Amino acid sequence: MPYDRNNNRRGPGGSDRYDRYDRGPRTGAPKKNVPPSRQDDGPRYGRPGPKPMDRFDRPGRPGPKPGPRPARPMAPRPARPIPVPPAVPVAPAPTHNDLEMPENLLVGRNPIREAIKSGRDIEKLLVMKGELSGSAREIVARAHEARIIVQEVDKIRLDAIYPHHQGMLAFVSAAKYASLEDIFETAEERGEEPLVVVLDGITDPHNLGAIVRSAECVGAHGVIIPERRSVGLTPAAVKAAAGACEYMNVVRVVNLNRTLEDLKARGLWIVGATMDGEDVSTANLSGPLALVIGAEGEGISQLVEKNCDMKVSLPMRGHIESLNASVAAGVLLYAVLDARRR
Repeated sequence: MPYDRNNNRRGPGGSDRYDRYDRGPRTGAPKKNVPPSRQDDGPRYGRPGPKPMDRFDRPGRPGPKPGPRPARPMAPRPARPIPVPPAVPVAPAPTHNDLEMPENLLVGRNPIREAIKSGRDIEKLLVMKGELSGSAREIVARAHEARIIVQEVDKIRLDAIYPHHQGMLAFVSAAKYASLEDIFETAEERGEEPLVVVLDGITDPHNLGAIVRSAECVGAHGVIIPERRSVGLTPAAVKAAAGACEYMNVVRVVNLNRTLEDLKARGLWIVGATMDGEDVSTANLSGPLALVIGAEGEGISQLVEKNCDMKVSLPMRGHIESLNASVAAGVLLYAVLDARRR
């Protein structure tokens, strides 16, 4: 069987399956009977043909996009001025003489020592925690001998009260305290049966001042307060009393229950104000009397209540179950005054 020049087997008639597509001469002439998809622009070998068209040169295709426009030169904007707030004048730090000191405060070891030696009424002595040495130890020892309340506190608390404290501060009484004997001497001078108001746990100075004022108005002979768990004659209490402290015997005692026993021994009836007591309008409040008023919310303590001979209460008709301590004391004192007039 004959073969062609490419060593391909020829069919019958001397032609093969590729003869229908004549490759044409190698001179670059157009080929015959070749589908357009297989035609090329030049020979496969030899000198290269014309350069193929670029994809952007083909018909029906858009050309390349133009590049970005050059930026338009702009004149620089002037910087906006930043408003500056006006300077605030700063006050100078307070000096030792500019600090406001409470009226009843003693500062310095020497003034505190001399106040204790002279017997001045001191509410309490605040001492900074730590080891005491020198004059501080002597002052604390004198305070214990004089039965003055001594409290050890942190330096932060002393600084908050007054920075230049030298490790201790003393609060003196804004008014002078009396003694238990002064109460009975006043009642004897007036020719009256003793009337005493005993306060148990009153810690609000305004309540204390208001009770002292009411007691003076009804003609009571004295007010008794404990040293602990009670407010003393501070400037706020004296101010709330509106001058009544100048005429009222305010006695501060160490043990309130012992004082009540002493009053019983002197012939006084102890009447306590409670929520479950007898109606004050029907109670017998004549004769020598000691009226006990407790703190708001807590009332009279259990030990004090056991020492009471009688308990009285005020009738309540509203939704609130209790009165302010000073208001209740005022109402009960006028009930005692009304019973003494009968």
